[in-house]
Amino acid sequence: MRLLLILVMAVGLASSARAADPRNPDWPCVQVKVPELSVAAMWAGPPIDDVGRTWEDDPKVKDLVARLAARRLPLEEAQRSAADFLAGSGDAKQAQGKLLFAGLFATLDRLRSEVITGIERYTRRQREFAEQVRGKTLKLREMQDAPSADQKQVEELAEQVEWDTRIFEERRRTINYVCEVPVLIEQRLFALSRTIQEAME
Repeated sequence: MRLLLILVMAVGLASSARAADPRNPDWPCVQVKVPELSVAAMWAGPPIDDVGRTWEDDPKVKDLVARLAARRLPLEEAQRSAADFLAGSGDAKQAQGKLLFAGLFATLDRLRSEVITGIERYTRRQREFAEQVRGKTLKLREMQDAPSADQKQVEELAEQVEWDTRIFEERRRTINYVCEVPVLIEQRLFALSRTIQEAME
């Protein structure tokens, strides 16, 4: 009975390793994959086309961008820091606000893309791991069906399959949490962009 349960669990790995969206076979998340963010979706302030990467030339803006982009800094504190920075910018508030948003957009969009790439790489490894477990499962079935099977070897392989299945399921649960990270980054950028725009007005 135990061996039957192990086999059923292992066979289920194949379906668990499938992508939620067949158009993106390496994307396991229920959230729709959006490879890159759009400035227009995040920003209703003045155009930043003329900013480019000039925000990197301003040490204060560059340092603040790095601090605000770090998720270890609570969002509320990040918003206060952004508002305080622009409040002290005087006549340069509009220009500084554009620089700050451009820096945050470039930084957080890059971080988000790196997370998405990491999730897809993880998915490919999971698929390979599922195939390995599937191969062991087929071998276990063959050993069980063999009339002269060594019961000790059968038990040892069954334990391997059971252990691998548990590892796979643990990884699958982990990826469900990781799938939230791109969304959290997007929400952080949107909230900070609103704070910047309000401080510029």
